[in-house]
Amino acid sequence: MDSNPRYNSGMKLWVALAAVGALGLAITAAGQRPSPAPETAAQADEPTRIQVDVTRVNMLFTVTDKKGRFITDLDKSDFEIVEGKRNQVIQEFTAESDLPLRLGILIDTSNSIRDRFRFEQEAATEFIRSVMRSRVDKALVVSFDTSAELVSDLVDDTDQLESAIQSLHPGGGTALYDAIFYACRDKLAQDQPRHKFRRAIVIVSDGDDNQSRYTRDQALEMAQKADVVMYAISTNMSRQDTEGDQVLRYYAQETGGRAFFPFKVEDLEQSFENIANELRHQYNIFYRPEPLLTDGLFHNVDLRVKGRRDLVVRCRRGYYAPKM
Repeated sequence: MDSNPRYNSGMKLWVALAAVGALGLAITAAGQRPSPAPETAAQADEPTRIQVDVTRVNMLFTVTDKKGRFITDLDKSDFEIVEGKRNQVIQEFTAESDLPLRLGILIDTSNSIRDRFRFEQEAATEFIRSVMRSRVDKALVVSFDTSAELVSDLVDDTDQLESAIQSLHPGGGTALYDAIFYACRDKLAQDQPRHKFRRAIVIVSDGDDNQSRYTRDQALEMAQKADVVMYAISTNMSRQDTEGDQVLRYYAQETGGRAFFPFKVEDLEQSFENIANELRHQYNIFYRPEPLLTDGLFHNVDLRVKGRRDLVVRCRRGYYAPKM
């Protein structure tokens, strides 16, 4: 990206303008289908315009006990943030239960899930009905088999979303990574400022990929840049841990989400319900990194509850700093 003068000048303008707000993305896309994957990582970033505030980082997260029960009575003094082996000063802290949602429902329509597909549609439809609030939340539906396809754009119309889900039919290969990359880059990161929305992807898949042009880690990087949390519901009912299950678990852990592995199709609905509950039990922290770096690199962040090893904090593992 550094070799592109037009990008550098645009980047400087955005940094000059962004005095207040969260470290974020504003992404534009020309169409509804993902474009072919570039040959290099630098080219992959060319269509992405990054709008940044270099002064603050925000972390949305959940806290549970060891049994998975949400802990909602903590305050600012209960938490500590470590970045680069240095304790960071928390500038703002809020308990968030009503942030507008921006959801991506990514449904595997490959041949590998054909025998479970009808129940997946019903469970996904029920999730849309239960989690979305009219005129507040928005969702999109992306199907993926041989390629990723936008079936319904980002809307607050639950009837349209349900119709999109019910219109799907299984067949073909699997392009999971492309679906994640496209949904994050071209859709979920559009609404700004970033800290005013809760962005999440729900993946319904066995985690296999044999058709994507983007790699597993390119998809993850795009999700991290867009501040998207990934939840996954595995459709692998074999009770054996597969490579696809490991991919789903990896995405969830790196972005602060959760992966669910129901043993039978009837448990899918409960997995969707668990995700809906988690999206409504959030904390939000802002801090100014010390030292403040603008190197374009990924910076690991450790967020924890002081002296409470019995509690589990789920949040993204870090953030991408702007490139100056």
